[in-house]
Amino acid sequence: MIKMAGPALKQLHSHRAIHEGGLSGAIGKTEMLIDFLQQGDQKNAERAANDLVDYWKTRVISHADAEEEGFYLEIVNEDPSMDKSITQLTRDHDLIRIIVRDIEELRETEGISPTVLQKFYALLVVNEIHSREEERLLFIENASKSE
Repeated sequence: MIKMAGPALKQLHSHRAIHEGGLSGAIGKTEMLIDFLQQGDQKNAERAANDLVDYWKTRVISHADAEEEGFYLEIVNEDPSMDKSITQLTRDHDLIRIIVRDIEELRETEGISPTVLQKFYALLVVNEIHSREEERLLFIENASKSE
């Protein structure tokens, strides 16, 4: 059984607002983490890193889960030719999940290391590219196919 996607996922302007809000929040929290590190405030840096990982899970990955459980399935059911695009977008989500898991594992052994910071930045890049491509593939190009 396919879960029906909510109306916000199906409209470009509201979907873009979800993406922009998620990315701007992640950027702000990443900057806060960097500020604590630059100040030498390890205790608050650890808190900020925990908050940032939690944010990726509860805001970005939960959005990805909702897309995969409903929206993406609806798109492929309506237009099976979209299967390749959906597979690519799902892979982006998988990359975000993998990077978050890597961060959690690295923090157990390395704390907030340069590698961990690189992975936090990688999340921002992957997420930004994914959102742009998702909007292009599912809303802009898909809409022009329907016209």
